[in-house]
Amino acid sequence: MKICLFTVLVFGLGLGVAVAQDSVSPAPSSGQTAGQSRGGGRGGMGMGGGRGVIGTVAEAAADHYTVKTDTGEVFTVHFSVNTRIVKQTAGQGRGQGMGLGGTPPQTIKPSEIKVGDVISAMGELDAPAKSLGAVVVVLMDPERAKQMREMQANFGKTWLMGKVTAIHEYSVTLQSNVDNAPHSFTADENTTFRKRRDPITLADIQVGDSVRVEGSVKNGAFLAGSVAVMGLPPAGNSAGPHMGGGGPDSK
Repeated sequence: MKICLFTVLVFGLGLGVAVAQDSVSPAPSSGQTAGQSRGGGRGGMGMGGGRGVIGTVAEAAADHYTVKTDTGEVFTVHFSVNTRIVKQTAGQGRGQGMGLGGTPPQTIKPSEIKVGDVISAMGELDAPAKSLGAVVVVLMDPERAKQMREMQANFGKTWLMGKVTAIHEYSVTLQSNVDNAPHSFTADENTTFRKRRDPITLADIQVGDSVRVEGSVKNGAFLAGSVAVMGLPPAGNSAGPHMGGGGPDSK
């Protein structure tokens, strides 16, 4: 599985590591100096590029974990005394954990992570070497790990997420940071649009907006049931066809 920091924060599965990344330095990967470990490449988990790895622990050593991803790739996750190692609790819901509100994860010892556990690690990734110097390692709750895998399997089938790159009438193209690939969806009179809790229309969505789309594939095309704009849209006048009032009453 591939996953980037942005995706982790959006999913809110207890893996919000932005605060930790700002406060500690990554542990250098094997054969690297601390300076060389910065500037790692794009990352390795089936949900997109970034600086993270998620998978099942195949080896737990004194200074590293060997992790096998769902796609069969094997990464070495190096950790040090500066690495924050935490356990995700079963009670943590979406949007909770490590700076995202709710009960924070529990700090644990490196030895508490065992072979067979599912972990998520964030830090500086050397993709060609399949090596990561970890800033944060999260022992994932089994139920959360299951949910993440289910979400990955359903990407492109029941949901999409990414940055809008083009809008043509009722068709929207986006570049997804989930799989680093372009995707398109169409809207109809039943599609609802929201920005935070406010109803909007398709006309309010602009190129550059980040969106999350819920829907389904019909006749080979992804038909959006709901579209949520994440964050503030770029400044400027909106353009495009007005469709849908954005709220339940508009259906």
